[in-house]
Amino acid sequence: MENLMQNVVTHFPGHGTLFEEVYLEAKNRGKIESRVESILRVLAAQGVPVSDDVRERITTCADLDTLAVWFDRSLTVSKAEDLFTGETEATTAS
Repeated sequence: MENLMQNVVTHFPGHGTLFEEVYLEAKNRGKIESRVESILRVLAAQGVPVSDDVRERITTCADLDTLAVWFDRSLTVSKAEDLFTGETEATTAS
């Protein structure tokens, strides 16, 4: 058992193993899901209606930087569509 654990530790992190890739992908997915949930919760708490189109755009975004911008904007917008002010669809497609 000790040899098995030693192999896992020596090949992770930074060696590009399948285990590492899966781990990092799951970690990234978790961050994305957390940001999406935060945006939607802030909008709901402020009583801002979210259309199906806006909800889909938020939930399908996989770019953490874009989601961070949208979260910051969610704190002050009065319309959910204002999250995307100044952005094009191509800018946020991920």
